[in-house]
Amino acid sequence: MTSSSVTSSSKRIVVLTGAGISKESGLDTFRDADGIWSQVSLEEVATPEGFRRDPVKVQAFYNARRRQLQDQAVKPNLAHRALGRLHRALGEEMLLVTQNIDDLHERGGAGPVLHMHGELLRARCLACRADSVWTADIDSASRCSRCSSTGQLRPHVVWFGEMPLEMERIYGALADCDLFVSIGTSGNVYPAAGFVAEAREAGAHTLELNLEPSEGATLFAEKRYGPASELVPLWVEEVLAETGVAG
Repeated sequence: MTSSSVTSSSKRIVVLTGAGISKESGLDTFRDADGIWSQVSLEEVATPEGFRRDPVKVQAFYNARRRQLQDQAVKPNLAHRALGRLHRALGEEMLLVTQNIDDLHERGGAGPVLHMHGELLRARCLACRADSVWTADIDSASRCSRCSSTGQLRPHVVWFGEMPLEMERIYGALADCDLFVSIGTSGNVYPAAGFVAEAREAGAHTLELNLEPSEGATLFAEKRYGPASELVPLWVEEVLAETGVAG
């Protein structure tokens, strides 16, 4: 299928992004050979059990990542900005779902963005269950802005063993989309790794934009490989040109 037939017939687009889209902005990925999980045990810092065993260690891990995200050197790259442009142009016809907990999509002009794994710049209270914007470190003295409880905050991040957010909405969009695009994902973390199969079953065209083939690459009807900062802007230009939507 040519790129023209892919985009000209597409009306509803679901885009899924993973860590690969933010790597060019200076943020570490998780599953690369030199990624985060090669340096620290996910069982220790990314599970509810790890948090119960050693909350100080878990908070320190996410405090460091939160500070890194707010470093002036970390900025949205051309891929984030291109998706922001497309999102603004298509509006409700495009659902942008990300596995990333950073805010680079928002800083790149997209919104609203569905963060299925939570957001690093938000904190969740174990006492009242509310989540709120949080840009500072979290420690035992941190106070919930909603209920004023102290020592009850945790990162607003979905850990292994927890259910990702907004799954009903995501599956509804996949069942009704014309085009599903996966960008910068490893293809081995479920349920996100299963989205391509859901979209195919609904009759949608499927496209993988990635640095290299993901574990689910064979499920995609179309694949393009290279840096996200090169592939994504080119694809966005195609969509905008062939749908006649002003970007």
